[in-house]
Amino acid sequence: MNTQANIATQGLKTVISSCLLILLLATKLQAAEFDHQYTAYDALLKEVVKVSENKKQTRVDYQRLAIHPESIAKILQVFSAVTQTQYDSWATEQKLSFLINAYNGFTMQLIVNNWSQFKLGEASSIRDLGSLFTSAWEKKFFTLLGKKHNLDDIEHEMIRKWFKEPRIHAALVCAAVSCPPLRDEAFVAEQLSEQLENQMELFLADNSRNEIIIAKHRGQAYLSSIFSWYRGDFEKGEGGFNSLYDVLNKYSEAIVKGDKDEQAQRNVLKGNDFPILFKDYDWRLNDVANF
Repeated sequence: MNTQANIATQGLKTVISSCLLILLLATKLQAAEFDHQYTAYDALLKEVVKVSENKKQTRVDYQRLAIHPESIAKILQVFSAVTQTQYDSWATEQKLSFLINAYNGFTMQLIVNNWSQFKLGEASSIRDLGSLFTSAWEKKFFTLLGKKHNLDDIEHEMIRKWFKEPRIHAALVCAAVSCPPLRDEAFVAEQLSEQLENQMELFLADNSRNEIIIAKHRGQAYLSSIFSWYRGDFEKGEGGFNSLYDVLNKYSEAIVKGDKDEQAQRNVLKGNDFPILFKDYDWRLNDVANF
């Protein structure tokens, strides 16, 4: 009997081990199947994101997306199918790229889902899609990592908590005119740092959003409200930034205008003692009609 029991026990252990091996292989296969190059999403962005002549701003052709809503829906279904276990198996750059793409993708879907309101003139901003008690960013309208989520969850509960990367504020686009430009390509792990750096440069180079003004021999910085809302993220030493002055000095070549005040602006930036003010935010939809 003992011999039979031992054989049965060994057999059970073998079955369990085989099942665990199959599960492990299936998990690895599932992780390998996700397209970290975002081929379909990248192609969609190239189709609907329009770049301004000066290359500093972009707008989205939401009408085109609304005509074929399944195009973005299918892509985001793939995003939603990613499990927490699968996500946890990825490298840091893959995780952050995924969350940035997800935020921007689901933001576009929110606009497309409510496009009729914009067409009828009932909405002109993403803020109009909220309710008395719930903002647009608090609406749980999609699944991510196995749970229902909203846009605030991705930005504040995931990206800002899990990563020490202040440059994400030049990459997350909330569908407003004053937002940083939505890239016409997907964020990918192999180029993530370079893409984030380029986003910061593009954002700060757009003088409608960020600029150094010389008036009465005194310099002032007028920055996007984004730098006011998330100032703390730029003052923690992350990315080498301990203050907004550090940000402006690092990207001085981007923010300085090539005009008669150029040298004066450079001198102001070197001083690190000029006042920093913040511009009003233009919440109109970043649609091609608002170029």
